[in-house]
Amino acid sequence: MNLIFSWAALRALTPTPGSGGVLRSRPEDFVVEERPTYLPSGSGDHLYLHLEKVGHTTAHLARELTRQLGVKTRDLGIAGLKDRHAVTRQWISLPAKFESRLGDFQLEGVRILKASRHTNKLGLGHLRGNRFTVRVRGAAGTAGQAQATLDLLGRLGLPNYFGPQRFGLGGLNAEEGLKVLRGESELRDPQVRRFLSSSVQSAVFNRTVSLRLERGLFDQLLSGDMAKKRDTGGVFLVEDAQAESPRAERGEVSATGTLFGRKTKPLTLDAGALELEVLGEFGLTPEVFASRKGDRRLIRIFMEDAQLQPEDDGYTVSFALPKGSFATSVLRELMKTDVDAPGLADDPDETDPSDEDNAGDAG
Repeated sequence: MNLIFSWAALRALTPTPGSGGVLRSRPEDFVVEERPTYLPSGSGDHLYLHLEKVGHTTAHLARELTRQLGVKTRDLGIAGLKDRHAVTRQWISLPAKFESRLGDFQLEGVRILKASRHTNKLGLGHLRGNRFTVRVRGAAGTAGQAQATLDLLGRLGLPNYFGPQRFGLGGLNAEEGLKVLRGESELRDPQVRRFLSSSVQSAVFNRTVSLRLERGLFDQLLSGDMAKKRDTGGVFLVEDAQAESPRAERGEVSATGTLFGRKTKPLTLDAGALELEVLGEFGLTPEVFASRKGDRRLIRIFMEDAQLQPEDDGYTVSFALPKGSFATSVLRELMKTDVDAPGLADDPDETDPSDEDNAGDAG
């Protein structure tokens, strides 16, 4: 099994025709708005900045804040990471004592939309998710097809694939990540090593989702699955798959997949057998991920407030996703193209939060 990322290797959910089209012709064609877990209270020792940026990664913005204002990196609070190929709006916190220096901060493409105080530093993952507004150009006359697909996704849910941003330029990160996990890499930067090895976790997870789709198990449960309740977020072991699967068909619960690591127990029974089959396709075992902490990730997610507006040359689609999920998974279903083919990758520190090292979604 090839570790190089390719949409063609991942099963789509919807059978509807794709609209085709082109993304990101202009930065304003891809807008990402962070949905915070909470808003600043207006008082406290931490200053929350609502920032809009174009042409910068969150990591680069953070470096400029530390350089220009004198803030220590450890004192910056960031809930999620956003990439440079979009107009993105997010919150960043810093000690309130630096408020008087904000007038000296200048970075082309960055605006401070709002500043307010709060009692605590913004924490990694302190966001509900992101809202995306995306213009698809070069797809005239296909808005009806895209709407039909969007309606299906609203009912069925969305395959929670890791998008190409996780796999770097050319989609090659997982191949180097496997060398890291096996102790064969000469790379020494710990942040880069974590990012690359997480790409292997992502590749295995993506294949698991795709295989469940191939076998009609996307909206079904297997014995041994760890399923998550949509309303409360509670997780439970599936012992009687036949009894629980109707709830999955209704979207009330969904299976989770394993991001293998030392603190995450592999699934058992039928679900465990499927994941071991996937690992075997890559020539891997759970033990190779001993350097990773590990986590669980939903196989299926649901959009919120999805809307589509026809345009002269295509359409604009908007939707909200939970944190850690990729807008490209929606756009792939709508367009049925190699959406954001690996090549738009940002810096290694600009990643997605679905494992223990990262928080945010670049889209």
